[in-house]
Amino acid sequence: MLEEMGLKSTIPWYLDGFSKRSGIHTTFEIPDDFQRLSRDAELVLFRVLQESLTNVQRHSGSTTAEIRISRSDQKVVLEVADHGKGLPAEILEKGSQDWMGSLGVGLRGMSERLHQLGGSLDISSNEGGTRIRAILPIQKLQSTTNAAA
Repeated sequence: MLEEMGLKSTIPWYLDGFSKRSGIHTTFEIPDDFQRLSRDAELVLFRVLQESLTNVQRHSGSTTAEIRISRSDQKVVLEVADHGKGLPAEILEKGSQDWMGSLGVGLRGMSERLHQLGGSLDISSNEGGTRIRAILPIQKLQSTTNAAA
């Protein structure tokens, strides 16, 4: 479905199933004029979404998750936020120094996938919840799309 319909159509479908399975209420914001990205970019962002929501379900204790996609001339940003217990500060500190360290396979995989497309993963967390931001540069995405054409 992702390949045929794109993120804008696939994410609401995925969130509906996730909410039914997990009992976690989700919201989704995306600009009305959001255009398709390259196949690779959409796949990476979708995988980040899936892994982030899996972490919300397994670890956060939150009953809600907010998903937002925004786009500027320079970048596309996917944000997944919850209102759970947050990550311990020492884990965040170690993770910011070395992604191969304590944050686990899922977060490390998200970071590596984003880096392959010139992007980055930003995590902020406290006792009020966690926010994951996946950032991809637009120019890099456009050159990847043009190279494939």
